[in-house]
Amino acid sequence: MNRRATWLTCGLWIFCAFVFAQDAFLPNADNAAPEAVTPRWTGWVSWVADGDTLLVLPNGSHEAVKLRIQGIDAPERCQPGGDASRDALIDLVNRKTVQVTAHGTDIYGRLLGRVEIDGQDVGAAMVTSGLAWAYSFRVSAGPYASLERLARQQKKGLFAQAQPMTPKVFRQFHGRCQQSNALKSPTEH
Repeated sequence: MNRRATWLTCGLWIFCAFVFAQDAFLPNADNAAPEAVTPRWTGWVSWVADGDTLLVLPNGSHEAVKLRIQGIDAPERCQPGGDASRDALIDLVNRKTVQVTAHGTDIYGRLLGRVEIDGQDVGAAMVTSGLAWAYSFRVSAGPYASLERLARQQKKGLFAQAQPMTPKVFRQFHGRCQQSNALKSPTEH
């Protein structure tokens, strides 16, 4: 056998082992916990930290969950547009019931998820109004890239500025905002 055939055979074995390992060690949808099968749940927004982070109290729970809206990146509170973004999210969801579709956690331990209120996608609403960027990850443009392009064309919100600085770039130049009492949740005061 030549080298290429050997590598292909080896790759096939590795692939088969991976598939077997997933089948053997990951929960089956029939036997999985309900949360794993249906990551969608309903809760009440108790606090808005900024334009993309909320505290949500799941129905039937006594402990709020810190949730980052997946697919968007809102300006830092100390950056131009930060307060406007937070205020818009407060108007949209604070003290209201939302539906959350969970998609894992971020590097800060916050739950990542899609948030809806009365069937409206909150992430899409924030990007459409120009109050958040569509978050892209590696090669994916993200689910709201076309909405961001439209908001830029219409010069809405943040995009009325000549060159709005994304939060990532802002932090590189200015560091993180200092967290004041106004930024902490009621339970952190």
